[in-house]
Formats: sequence, structure tokens, C-alpha cells
Amino acid sequence: MENENIALTPALIVEDDPTMQQRIARLLADIAIGVSEGKDAQPSIAGSLAAARDMLARQEFAIALVDIGLPDGNGCELIAWLHEHRPQTQALVISAWGHEDTVLAALRAGAIGYLLKEREDIELSLSLKSIQRGGAPIDPAIAKRILTLMAAHVPAPAAQTAPPSVQASSAHLSDREFEILKLVASGFTNREIAGLVSLSKLTIEGYTKAIYRKLAVGSRAAAVFEAKSLGLLH
Repeated sequence: MENENIALTPALIVEDDPTMQQRIARLLADIAIGVSEGKDAQPSIAGSLAAARDMLARQEFAIALVDIGLPDGNGCELIAWLHEHRPQTQALVISAWGHEDTVLAALRAGAIGYLLKEREDIELSLSLKSIQRGGAPIDPAIAKRILTLMAAHVPAPAAQTAPPSVQASSAHLSDREFEILKLVASGFTNREIAGLVSLSKLTIEGYTKAIYRKLAVGSRAAAVFEAKSLGLLH
């Protein structure tokens, strides 16, 4: 799914800690001030995976802000379920869990970003605002650790300098898909990529979906991380 102009309302907060529920709701409300979000600005709150699925069965949400450690399971389960059954609902993780394996599991399940609860309100607010503009925020400390981890598994120099068509073949990407993947990694939206390569936005969306499928991921952030782990991007 294209990650641009993502609405923050209506929102579903999937979090079992009442204090954190109120904090996230307040951050969303502060962002909504002056944006004419209307009655949908008040987020719904679920304290468990079961409660979240029940709400999702009764109402459509633009975004779900999901904790990982929930009373009845792992938030990644809900993210994967959303990706399959409610693809119109974007999933963003806000959690105290920051281990690399957990982050990658969430991104591969379809999360559009991963934030840590320990950050100040202003930092979380800026990340939430970036989502509205099509961003895919990853907490800087997490991103640094993951990139360092991936750097330890970078192929030998000869493989790194191979031409794009050879690199892309390891993930069965066409040259055009590889070209678009590099633009995605540079932060361009589908609309911007369409202008750069003189193709329609709909065509670019088709290419990005094909890239996700071939890399076995569910979001732009996950695609970039997976491509770097395979040595397709540096």
C-alpha cells in the first residue's frame, strides 16, 4: 500500500497501559487541532488483541497504533492480521520493545514505522506528523542498530560492485523494479517516482507491490531494510 497522505484519524490505539493510552490520545489530539479532523479525532482504545479485532470488525480505521507486548499476545500478530484482512488500516508500532528481531518482525508483518515509548512527546509528535506526509519513521536508535547488524552481513566487495541487473537477480527483481526500489529507499513517494521515471502513479504502485511480494515484506520501510540485508542497497 502506498505510504503517502496517511490520515491519523480515525485511529485505534492498541495499548494496555492506561497512562500510555492517554498519552498517545493526547498526542493525536494535539496534532488534530486546527486540522478540522471533526468528531473522528477522538481515537478508539483497545487493551488487548481480542478487543482490537472486535473493534476492527465493527469500524474502519485509518491507522492502528500498536504496542508489541499485549496481555493476550504479540502485537506483530495483529499487524499481520491487519495487513491481510484490513489493508486499508496502516499499522504503526509504539512500544518499549526495541530488539532488532522484534522490529524486523513488525516491519515484515506490515508496520509502516516503529517508535519507542521512551522518547519525549515532541519526538513522538514529529514522527506522527511525518506519517501524514507519507513518512515511515523508525526510531533513530533502532535504525542505527539494525543497519549496523546488516552491515556485518554485507556481501564481499565484488558482489557489492556488481551491476544492478546482477544484484537485482538475487531477489528476482527486474532492472525497472530495482530502479524504483532505489528511489523508494531515497525517500521518494510513488507520485514523485512516477514523475522521475515518466510513468503513471498507478504503474509505480504496481511495481512497488511486486517489489514487496518478491522481498516478502509489507511496507516501504521493510522493503528498504530487507533490500539492504540482501546487499541490494548500500
